[in-house]
Amino acid sequence: MDVDTSHIFAIDGPETFETCCLAVFNYQYQQNPVYHTYCKLLKKHPDNITTSAGIPYLPIEFFKSKSVVTAKLKAKDPIIFTSSGTTGSTISRHIVADITIYERSYLKAFEHFYGPIAQYCVLALLPSYLDRQGSSLIYMANDFIHRSHHKESGFYLNNIEALKQQLVRLDNEGTKILLLGVSFALLDFAETYGLSLKNTIVMETGGMKGRRKEMIRSALHQRLCEGFGVEHIHSEYGMTELLSQAYSKGNGIFKCPPWMQVSTRDTEDPLTPQAVGKTGGLNIIDLANVHSCAFIATQDLGKTYADGSFEVLGRFDHSDVRGCNLMVI
Repeated sequence: MDVDTSHIFAIDGPETFETCCLAVFNYQYQQNPVYHTYCKLLKKHPDNITTSAGIPYLPIEFFKSKSVVTAKLKAKDPIIFTSSGTTGSTISRHIVADITIYERSYLKAFEHFYGPIAQYCVLALLPSYLDRQGSSLIYMANDFIHRSHHKESGFYLNNIEALKQQLVRLDNEGTKILLLGVSFALLDFAETYGLSLKNTIVMETGGMKGRRKEMIRSALHQRLCEGFGVEHIHSEYGMTELLSQAYSKGNGIFKCPPWMQVSTRDTEDPLTPQAVGKTGGLNIIDLANVHSCAFIATQDLGKTYADGSFEVLGRFDHSDVRGCNLMVI
């Protein structure tokens, strides 16, 4: 069986989400050898899974040791996204059989929360990501830049003074700006230049990447607000193993696009759900991962709330320090 991906991006409520979840689960149980084996070990299969609440979440570590992809697409020529990791660590590999699904996901997700990307001048301050190959964040940012209707959109690596001049000029002209940056680079910039921006969304993608001491998100955001002269710092939550992103418009509270959902699990018993409002491991349903695994147990700690939003509080002990979304507790 196949899954019609147009149905995934047409989800408009709990009923259509539930229907798509079960369809994707059945498809991945049949077509993804790694996920199939994991489900069999838990004695879970389509005959005894009748709601999305019973679907098993694959531990994210499998993306380091296995090819997590549907069998019939494995032989094609996929794009492979890789995690940054740290020196000597094992990186994750996400085999993306159909890159157009990723493109559709990040474009629709951004538009869902902020409107069409074409409206924005996109200034990307992502030095650590530009230094390596295989970054899904760079792929997304590059496409944002190309789809922007502003010739000034682009990446900034070491030309920080040029970025400052562009940012101030465009903001003063009333241009809608998306300043997308890794945390340490935004902090360096904010501490060098004291700005007062009126038309700019400052969005951090998380992580100090070993360049600076890790900070709790609230402290980071306070310093960034002061340095850029803005009321709120926006955040993007994504990772190599996901083809969708959640966004926060302030205070570190993230919301998901309609085809993505976050829940929590007990920190001591990974198969037991955690209550809303209590700290647990984050489990993510990302239906854009239709050809890899849409049901992932991450190594992130956080809380979920009754309206479907969530916050990220840190990492499990001994899990990898990852650059794409986190600060420590």
